[in-house]
Amino acid sequence: MTLPRRKALTLIGGGTVLAATASAAGFLTTRTPHSALAPWEAAGGYDDPRLNALSFALLAPNPHNLQPWQVGLDGPDTVLIYRDPARRLPETDPHDRQITIGLGCFIEQLVLATGAGGHAVDLTLYPDGEAGPVARAVFTEGGTPDPLSAQILNRRSCKEPFEPTPLTAAHANELELFADIHTAAPVVEALKTLTWAAWEVEAMTPRTMMESVDLMRFGKAEIEANPDGIDLGGPMLETLMLAGLLSRAAQSDPESQSFQQGVEIYREMLHATPAYAALVSPTNMRKDQIEAGRRWLRLNLKCTALGVALHPVSQCLQEYPEMAPHYATAHKRLARPGQTVQMLGRLGYGPEVPRTPRWPLETKLLNA
Repeated sequence: MTLPRRKALTLIGGGTVLAATASAAGFLTTRTPHSALAPWEAAGGYDDPRLNALSFALLAPNPHNLQPWQVGLDGPDTVLIYRDPARRLPETDPHDRQITIGLGCFIEQLVLATGAGGHAVDLTLYPDGEAGPVARAVFTEGGTPDPLSAQILNRRSCKEPFEPTPLTAAHANELELFADIHTAAPVVEALKTLTWAAWEVEAMTPRTMMESVDLMRFGKAEIEANPDGIDLGGPMLETLMLAGLLSRAAQSDPESQSFQQGVEIYREMLHATPAYAALVSPTNMRKDQIEAGRRWLRLNLKCTALGVALHPVSQCLQEYPEMAPHYATAHKRLARPGQTVQMLGRLGYGPEVPRTPRWPLETKLLNA
């Protein structure tokens, strides 16, 4: 279970906010994991146009921030993109559908960054079948920048309660070019109920809950050692860690105060949602999943340009037995027979949120 960074989390007995000692306060001022965030600052600092584009691509959204991509440089102008077989979510994503969507986000951000750098990409998906690379990208001169590329460094996923303000009709109309946008009150209320029920299933099913807990990075040292997964850092959360109120053991125990408080925070967050975006594919082939990721990335960037917050809430789309009733409900409500709902996200107006950690580009190159 990922804890949103809001207020003081009030995980403190008696309702009092924990005050750090003077020495702890000094410690907490150094809690920013600068090395884990360095890839955001390094983006664009490469002479090779392929490395330059890849340095932006690795900032793309992806499930649980697993960053499931590996890349190889082939000859003077080609990039081969692979799925890292070690980066999976076998409990909640047993067929690697969500992981493949994340690769689609990476591919689209690569294409956008390439255009912004004055090059074009000739892209071939699964050039050697599904056992080989996910994509081959051949770089050529003469690309045209897409306006969405200007938002790459500003994009975030906002895991916070949204303002009660409805999504404006103008914003909904613009976003309809990228996804199915749901703003009607009865539909929104039904989706709030569905996303909360699905989140509870994932949080209360031991093996799916532990999949998330195992990916949590508690504090600066863990985040910098493994700049992936679910980062729990910053002065507020590390204050709770110092007090023993936020730990891996507590997040593994549904009876703990920390876990129960997190459940309440998530309930409030998921219900503070004025609109939803859904991506639906005609079928559920790998290329549909890649295309869904490319569309999701463009939706993210368009939301950023408009000042709209977007947060994926696709638990109801996961394909394991306990989630089956909610999966069926989501498809009955959001898709026609035979179609697949690939992504579902909350839309609204939320606070500014920090960047997420990333592995440096060099760690993702197979032939660095």
